[in-house]
Amino acid sequence: MYPNIQKQPIKKQPIQKRSILKQRGIGLPMALFVITILALITVALTDLEQSSGVSFSLDVNSMRAFYAAESGAQVAMNRIFPPDTGGGSCVSPTVTFTAKGLNGCRASIACSVVTVDSISYYTLRSTGACGSGLDLAERLIEVRARQ
Repeated sequence: MYPNIQKQPIKKQPIQKRSILKQRGIGLPMALFVITILALITVALTDLEQSSGVSFSLDVNSMRAFYAAESGAQVAMNRIFPPDTGGGSCVSPTVTFTAKGLNGCRASIACSVVTVDSISYYTLRSTGACGSGLDLAERLIEVRARQ
């Protein structure tokens, strides 16, 4: 029919070469996927580390506030029952601490007394506070004593 056209045989490529040609272009999308996953893991770990640091800071302030409240109650007990004299008074002071460990903490003390059958019963409520703003921690201690 067409005398000038010659038929050329079709060359078959080896099986390995054909499979490599079919896989062409998968490397770049796979690399982008792996980089994206690693970036997400890094962001998650950074967020976890930051929240862990904030939690530790709040735990420290909470413990310092507890000790400030306890120290405030002891100061008030010392004023009610002074070691040198017989009797003291029920006062409600605010104590600001400057000692190492409680520096910047304060304790507000509320004192009340009830007398029953000539026996005085004292109730002390000491509220310790440390930190400021979002790092503020407060703890309350209530102590009862009788004279």
